[in-house]
Amino acid sequence: MRYMIIEHFRHGDPLPVYRRFRDRGRLAPDGLCYVDSWVTHDLAHCYQVMECDDRALIDAWIAQWSDLVDFEVIPIHTSAEVREIVAPRL
Repeated sequence: MRYMIIEHFRHGDPLPVYRRFRDRGRLAPDGLCYVDSWVTHDLAHCYQVMECDDRALIDAWIAQWSDLVDFEVIPIHTSAEVREIVAPRL
């Protein structure tokens, strides 16, 4: 399953997040895979795609960062997957 993770850096400040990342890495548990990410021009938010088979892995990862970041977690499909899902209804 893929998830779009929307990260809202506390106080719009990315520096504490990037310091921890520099010092400790992504802190993702085994089985949680980083796909890619994009950061807004004002550096206040990050849009990140992650993959895993167990949503609990996302929650464990969030616990490592929740003092610095507020999270939104949205299960997602690729466009190709959605075309397959909707094709029988077209």
